[in-house]
Amino acid sequence: MNVELINRPRRLRGNAVLRKMVRETRMDKSSLVYPIFVMEGENKKEEIPSMMGQYRYSVDRMEEKLIELRDAGVSSVMLFGIPGAKDEVGSGAYAQDGIVQRAFRKAKEVCPEMYMIGDVCMCEYTSHGHCGVLCGQEVDNDKTLELLAKTALSQVQAGADMVAPSDMMDGRVRAIRRILDENGYTNTPIMSYAVKFASSFYGPFRDAADSAPAFGDRKSYQMDFHNRRESLKEAALDVEEGADIVMVKPAMAYGDLIREVKDMTNVPVASYSVSGEYSMVKTTAKAGFVDETSIMCEMAVSAYRAGTDIYITYFAKELAKCMDEGRIG
Repeated sequence: MNVELINRPRRLRGNAVLRKMVRETRMDKSSLVYPIFVMEGENKKEEIPSMMGQYRYSVDRMEEKLIELRDAGVSSVMLFGIPGAKDEVGSGAYAQDGIVQRAFRKAKEVCPEMYMIGDVCMCEYTSHGHCGVLCGQEVDNDKTLELLAKTALSQVQAGADMVAPSDMMDGRVRAIRRILDENGYTNTPIMSYAVKFASSFYGPFRDAADSAPAFGDRKSYQMDFHNRRESLKEAALDVEEGADIVMVKPAMAYGDLIREVKDMTNVPVASYSVSGEYSMVKTTAKAGFVDETSIMCEMAVSAYRAGTDIYITYFAKELAKCMDEGRIG
């Protein structure tokens, strides 16, 4: 039976070439960023128990991962340092010979063509696990700003191409922009973790980076996930303070806010597919409940469809392969 229909959306779905021609969401390997955990020691590569397939590397073993990523077409990495010793003020974060500073120097030596981003925070380096200097049981926002700025500067001096403050202190983008400019790094961009929620999705990361707080939680500085308008305020403030890119974290459960931040701002938007998202996919796929590749691709497309320009993900290498194969992109 023929039905008189003028509009037939299925016309544009009948052929693989046509489907790709009219695809609304476009993805490219250049937008992928892979997070790397770097630790003290020599000749070490340790699997992270809560993140199967992910590892901590000593500086001398990091090269193998960088080359693997480069060969897959992933050109950007974000470094997280795991120091051998911690103290109350996180001095390892801004030490000239700190673990992440040494990692940047080595990375630039072995893979100078790769783009290096530094995560700027204190939590991996403080003995109490919080993201700044304590005053009693609370993080002192303003005292922390100076140390965050010193950390960012030390990373750039060591070879970081971009810095990404993740601490959620008020005013940290301005403090970092000022110290970079004063030291001649006016062209070094800042990617702000502008909209970072106090999320249960971070659990495996705290295992990976040994950064769980020794007491309390981070809800007095990371955002309440009930809040939408506050997200837009945080993003707007960071742009005003000099952020060149703003990030929404986590990615999977916050697509609505990726879209709103993208529509509201005039800077590129990043999203971070965090450790909990990765581990859920890996464990459910291992149990045979989902197809790992298919769900990994679907999650990535959802973030790009929401408005992501830059996607930070532990699946960067695998997604690059899927783009090469035409499964996504």
